[in-house]
Amino acid sequence: MSKPFATVAITKHGVELSRGLAEHFPGTDLYYMSKFARGDEQEKGYRMFEGSVKLILPDLFKAYSGLIIFISLGAVVRMIAPILEDKKKDPAVVVVDDRGEHVISVLSGHLGGANELTRQVAEAIGARPVITTASDVQQTIPVDLFGRSFGWEIESFDRATPVSASVVNEERVVVVQEAGETGWWTYDKPLPPHIRVCASAREAMNAEFDAALVVTDRLLDGDEEAALLANGVLYRPKTLVLGIGCNRGTPAEEIEETIVTALAELGLSWKSVRNVATIDLKKDEEGLLAVCAKYRWKLAVYTPDELNRVPLRNPSDTVYRYTGAYGVSEPAALLSAGASDWLLEKRKSGNVTISVARVSLPAPEGAAV
Repeated sequence: MSKPFATVAITKHGVELSRGLAEHFPGTDLYYMSKFARGDEQEKGYRMFEGSVKLILPDLFKAYSGLIIFISLGAVVRMIAPILEDKKKDPAVVVVDDRGEHVISVLSGHLGGANELTRQVAEAIGARPVITTASDVQQTIPVDLFGRSFGWEIESFDRATPVSASVVNEERVVVVQEAGETGWWTYDKPLPPHIRVCASAREAMNAEFDAALVVTDRLLDGDEEAALLANGVLYRPKTLVLGIGCNRGTPAEEIEETIVTALAELGLSWKSVRNVATIDLKKDEEGLLAVCAKYRWKLAVYTPDELNRVPLRNPSDTVYRYTGAYGVSEPAALLSAGASDWLLEKRKSGNVTISVARVSLPAPEGAAV
């Protein structure tokens, strides 16, 4: 299954609508009952099935990130009920009525992307999108999607449901933003008065609130965790760049240990690492590539000339003799982050040198990020 979405139909009108959608909606595999075959299915890559659609749904659930089903809502609910697992795993499910008038977001509206899929399908076929998620209806913060467009990662998800309830019930909510992109409020209206933005954990802890959304690349201390995450969700923005230099053949374990130790001493989360940066001579360094693969970090590489354009406080003639650059980890970190200074200028540990920089982003109002 090479495409992300599957469209399923079991009626004559549903097949007509689904064929039209498949022609104009990229990334869609089409399934319908073989009795409606027209003879061009093999040519177009459409898939036929016999018997009840209920028999193929479990396999479609596993194979696709979204299902667009041209069947009545009640029937779909009954058929998918036995195969539901978890909101973090279940695919998006969208239902379209037999006349193509309404597209309904049924399952995994936020995490699975059903709400957005509903809007896209409705636009494609000229239908009305039906979305009932409270945060969408009220045009407020969707807790389980907060910052996803920026690549933020949710570290603590346990309290997502009660925190979402606080947001939609207009209880007192603090958004603690110490790092990360600030353009998360996209509605054409002011931020509601029950949502307050704080530039630091300490500022929020001095306020009265019922729920917290905490956006930081910093490790929280015990008091902060107790105060903010008792009814809060912690988000890790991708704000850190690791500049790495190492000797040829350095084991992945040594590189990883150097990274973990440096971040722990700085009080920073590895989940906020956006990428690793180094000199192009190291683009095939096996240990470095293994660490990047383990943590799913991209590797940015720069030529010696590019690295030498970055002013260094402590240029190294020794490094220059071996690489043609007066430094590797320090300038690579700054270049990749677009930063002017380091959180950690340079630390050498055995065969590895590490520098850390924070990605240059517009600072949250009132915060020194």
